[in-house]
Amino acid sequence: MTRIRKRNRDRNKLARQSPAPAAPRSGRWNDGLSDVSIAGDPLAFPHLARTDLPSHPTTIAGYARLVREIAADRARWEPLVRYDALTRWYARLETGPGYEVWLLSWLPGQSSGFHDHGASSGVLTVVQGELVERSLTHAGEGARTLRPGRQRVFSSGYLHEVVNGTLEPAVSIHLYTPGLTEMNQYGDTTAVPEQHPQDRAGTR
Repeated sequence: MTRIRKRNRDRNKLARQSPAPAAPRSGRWNDGLSDVSIAGDPLAFPHLARTDLPSHPTTIAGYARLVREIAADRARWEPLVRYDALTRWYARLETGPGYEVWLLSWLPGQSSGFHDHGASSGVLTVVQGELVERSLTHAGEGARTLRPGRQRVFSSGYLHEVVNGTLEPAVSIHLYTPGLTEMNQYGDTTAVPEQHPQDRAGTR
């Protein structure tokens, strides 16, 4: 009995002195690092796991609400406004899954010409000044004045022209869903494909 106990004690002592063999490394990464060891525990950084962020809109009502919110946030868009004597000025304000929002400025006399938006639907609102929209439908041509606080919602294939017919500059916000990639500019009877709005300002 004494010899067995001694042998067990020696074996336990040896186990304490000798480190356990390292587990074999596998996979592509052989430096032993993990996401947590590199970035830290996500739960320790609330900004990495926020649940209060607004969801992106997915309906026309949601897009219209987004445009109203952006239009009401004057501090967001007003410092970005510029004017160009040769063509309308424009800048992208926001993008999201399946949509984009643009800010446009219009000097007196500037016009979009008659155009459609390809497969895109959208929402338009004026935030400064006044614009006139002329539209073409199966019922004929119509016209309406667009002032701050009002919105125009249009579907794909909608054909219209927007003009600043006043003596003061105007500013408008436009949302397109899906993001604008195709437009047709209309003359008398012929549709001519236009460039993407990033490359050409005169097609909104």
